[in-house]
Amino acid sequence: MTAEKAPTPEASAATPYAGLTPDRILDALQSIGLFGDGRLLALNSFENRVYQVGVDAAAPVVVKFYRPGRWSDAQIDEEHAFAAELAEREIPVVAPLTVHGRTLHRFAGFRFAVFPRQGGRTPELEDPATLQWIGRFVGRMHAVGAARSYAHRPSLDIDSFGREPRDWLLAHALIPAELLAPWRSIVELALAAVEQAYERAAAGGGMPAPIRLHGDFHAGNLLWTDAGPHFVDLDDSRMGPAIQDLWMLLSGERDGMQSQLDDLLTGYHQFMDFDPRQLALIEPLRTLRLLHYSAWLARRWADPAFPAAFPWFGTQRYWQDRILELREQVALMQEPPLSPPAA
Repeated sequence: MTAEKAPTPEASAATPYAGLTPDRILDALQSIGLFGDGRLLALNSFENRVYQVGVDAAAPVVVKFYRPGRWSDAQIDEEHAFAAELAEREIPVVAPLTVHGRTLHRFAGFRFAVFPRQGGRTPELEDPATLQWIGRFVGRMHAVGAARSYAHRPSLDIDSFGREPRDWLLAHALIPAELLAPWRSIVELALAAVEQAYERAAAGGGMPAPIRLHGDFHAGNLLWTDAGPHFVDLDDSRMGPAIQDLWMLLSGERDGMQSQLDDLLTGYHQFMDFDPRQLALIEPLRTLRLLHYSAWLARRWADPAFPAAFPWFGTQRYWQDRILELREQVALMQEPPLSPPAA
């Protein structure tokens, strides 16, 4: 696939935000009694559309318009309910505002939610004290997440993040013909290594029980102020292993990641137990995320925002790099996992 092609079968619905004009954004807010003053700032978001909006005689708000067809109303309501549970326990999440008894609203075919504006800076992830604070924060979040399960939201597993994206990419013939065989081969090796890692993690008592997760807990969704961290964007929240909300905070060489993990889990253990078998899932989860990401870009390619933001996607070089990336992941999955911190 080249940047000029729109490969997805969803092309007819690929521009769902074409009618989301500034006037319509303001009209949507007015429909629930919030009167914008005309100040609009588009915030960084591709899956949804998110804007900071000035409001008459009040603090600005952030309004999020959900991508049509991605989540059902029940799934969005579960996300909002989880955020409310966290907020009730004074865990610093930016939860949607309740307006007229609801958090999910509709206007002119769009579903939207309104959030308070809360700024912050990127946390200093090289600082051990900061990592321990974040670990305590994630431990508190997971203690709430483990209290009950989602009824409608999906799970993060090998099928949904590995096999299905592989099958979708193959079915839509997106891999250049000359790279199809090596790509297919390395994907099969990678998925086999993921399956083996899951089996090893399950040995001696079964897989640790999945919990409600943030699901996309990277530094961009974690904001820091003088009062400490708060997090945003539960849009990818789903059931899964606790390590999913920790591994994206690790970076660098193995020794550096081990030190970062030690600090995170030192804080985490103050509020939540951690099953060390999950450490064997760090590289498998990274592998699944890489496969899922390629399919996500392809599915959204007919949305005009995607070719503009990811012009390199679909080129021969792109797929060559993915093959090399997956080869590295297969090698990493053969290495011993990181270790839990010493007691």
